[in-house]
Amino acid sequence: MSGRPGLHRFRSTRPANLGKNTLHLIANICLTVFVIAALVVTIIAATYEPDDPLFNSPTNITTFLSSASNSTFQSDNAVVRTGDDLLAGNQTELATLIHVTDAAETIDTSADETSSPVCEFDPKEPLDCRDPEVFQSMMQKAIERFKDIHFNRFGKPTPGPEGNTCDMAWRFRPKKGKATGFNKDYRRFVIDRLENCTVSVVSVGEYHSGVNARKKKRKNKNQIPRYEPASGMQDHGGFSLPAAGEIGNDSLPVVESEKAFIRQRYLIYVGGGDRCKRMKHYLWSFLCALGEARYLKRTLVMDMTLCLSSIYTSSKLDEEGKDFRFYFDFEHLKQAASVLDQDPFWKYWERWQKKNKLTLYLVEDFRVSPKHLTGVKHSLIMRKFGSVEPDNYWYGVCEGETGSVVRRPWHLIRKSRRLMDLVAAIGSKLNWDYDSVHIIRGEKARNRDLWPNLTQDTSPDALLSTLQNKIEDGRNVYIATNEPETSFFEPLKHKYATHFLDDYKDFWGDRSEWYSDTAKLNNGAPVEFDGYMRALVDAELFLRGKKQFETFNDLTKVVKMV
Repeated sequence: MSGRPGLHRFRSTRPANLGKNTLHLIANICLTVFVIAALVVTIIAATYEPDDPLFNSPTNITTFLSSASNSTFQSDNAVVRTGDDLLAGNQTELATLIHVTDAAETIDTSADETSSPVCEFDPKEPLDCRDPEVFQSMMQKAIERFKDIHFNRFGKPTPGPEGNTCDMAWRFRPKKGKATGFNKDYRRFVIDRLENCTVSVVSVGEYHSGVNARKKKRKNKNQIPRYEPASGMQDHGGFSLPAAGEIGNDSLPVVESEKAFIRQRYLIYVGGGDRCKRMKHYLWSFLCALGEARYLKRTLVMDMTLCLSSIYTSSKLDEEGKDFRFYFDFEHLKQAASVLDQDPFWKYWERWQKKNKLTLYLVEDFRVSPKHLTGVKHSLIMRKFGSVEPDNYWYGVCEGETGSVVRRPWHLIRKSRRLMDLVAAIGSKLNWDYDSVHIIRGEKARNRDLWPNLTQDTSPDALLSTLQNKIEDGRNVYIATNEPETSFFEPLKHKYATHFLDDYKDFWGDRSEWYSDTAKLNNGAPVEFDGYMRALVDAELFLRGKKQFETFNDLTKVVKMV
């Protein structure tokens, strides 16, 4: 080996080793390029100021939000819990909260005022509401004034009726309380232009005063949707909550054409003893029908009119003809499920049934499981219920083993936006700065056999004694109660600023937005603000109090009984 020193070098350059050496060389070059690129990126990241607002300071974020292209919106007597309650703990939408520091703009005042030019403007010329300085002033004023709410997003300002007014909307939620979802408000701002070219917000209007910033009603398609399999619709979520105060479109679905009607498959429940029962009973049965329709991948033919139980009416009689939309969000229901009102359905059926040989499959025993109906090819499955209670209740279909197959889609039922807007209006009137007390009296207080101490424990003297160390003197206290005479709580007014639902009758009076909207649904006839509506609004306002005190949890040791 010592006599042949070049042998090793020669062997390394043999053709058999050329491929291996080339791969090593390429790997070394790639590694070198990667190290150099990483070094360059590191230097740029340390020195570069990006335009992306997500990596900027709060001031720059505000400037970004105020730009024309990014300042718009992207788009028993007890109240039953609905889908908006069930989503409270697992909402998919995370609120981006806006603070006063985000809306403040740093203005350079270091220049000598004597050397700055005099601001010249025509006082007759309308204010430019889209100007970033105007927008920021409005945001900052709103955040400073409404200290007890979290702002989620501001809308694009729009001109008001006067040259010095601008309307602006925003989405928000109270800082405290068990509120679900967001509310929407739009207010009118009066703005002055000062001689030094700056602007100053003089005043902010009342709740929903900025009508020009109100979002226009969406032009949704109202035809019945083809049923989609429930694989993408989980029973516990998947839908974001609407903002109270937004204009919805809850018009009834229509059938586009004969072809669209005959290609669908339908399910209808007829008869039964569920009519005029408590709202809990109604929903328990209705959601059984809706759950079966989804399981069978059929359109549910539903009755849009309810019979309101006598426990909710001022006449103390059952009242027919109540529109489903008075109480529940039909826009969300028709968007998330395939439903059709029974009145137009029967007209379509009569018109096209013989021509297209549409068939009906009748089921008169509620014990027939939905699993046995999956193979039915008929156009319409009709479940007909008898007259003997309780064997004629709709919810019987979903009892027993069927309950593990057909699940009630609670997330599809939400409280009416019209009623939730009343909650937002009253809460805004109180600036969302109040504590709440729920006081149950009524029939329970009179039934001393079941609730022997309830009357005494909910008397004004007992309430004062219980609340004195829990609520500070002078606080706003909202009292949600079924006690008809609010004067009963007069002694509490010496210690607190008490508020009751009836203090805000104007919000559903004959000049209110709620009054005109519900009358349109009712063929122009006025709608009574009934007992169930009162209970719903009362309960929702209670849940938004900063501190909350329940009758059976906090005010009395009496055991709660159904």
